Amino acid sequence: MLTIILIAVAAILLTIGLVWIIDKFLPSSLKPVLIIALWALIAFLGYQTFMSVYKPIEFNQIKKKRYTQVIEKLIDIRDAQMAHKQVTGDFAGNFDNLIKFIDTAQYTITQRRDSTIIDEELTKRYGGVEMTKDIIIIDTLGFVPVKDSLFKTSSRYKNMMELPAGIGPEGAKIEMKAGTLNQDDVKIPVFEASVKKDVILSDQDRDLVIQENQVVSVDGVNGDRIQVGSMDEVKTNGNWPKTFGDDE
Repeated sequence: MLTIILIAVAAILLTIGLVWIIDKFLPSSLKPVLIIALWALIAFLGYQTFMSVYKPIEFNQIKKKRYTQVIEKLIDIRDAQMAHKQVTGDFAGNFDNLIKFIDTAQYTITQRRDSTIIDEELTKRYGGVEMTKDIIIIDTLGFVPVKDSLFKTSSRYKNMMELPAGIGPEGAKIEMKAGTLNQDDVKIPVFEASVKKDVILSDQDRDLVIQENQVVSVDGVNGDRIQVGSMDEVKTNGNWPKTFGDDE
């Protein structure tokens, strides 16, 4: 980008120099047309120089706004999936099942308390002398709907797979899948929800989108997609920095 700017500035300066030379040395009859043409060229090169600086700035502003909106969706999906695993033991494989779970599932509210009871086996062993042992009792206090706990009165979970308005081609959605990973002969549930940057930035300058797909930075979203969870490793965090939102 810097090279393009320097070339454009040099071209503007050269054109201004040509205007001065024409004004000094060219016959008066030829001056008006050539000078107008050269000033038009200067204006064009100036505009191109301005846009070469402004476009990346505008792109970054649009990108940050859209990423923030998409990440909010991914956080909702992650929270819903974590609740699904807590209640059922695994992750939902599709959005229909996940939404149905949120609509119907409940958390069980429990309380753990210590207690002491007579140990009948030891009591017999010691000839009737009462012996005791400590136990933990888990009491069920009630139930709380998952929906109320995660989303309160909001119904946004019903379209959490859809991209925010104005982002991506019509009908584009967040992709989600779930399964298990085998580690040390133990099957561990995993899930992944993601959307490609190409989709989020589909209406932006193609060269800038290609550059964004190659980002490797602690301050950026690395790779060619925004993603939470993984089908290749056991994790539930997102691939975005904390400047965009909570990734845990």
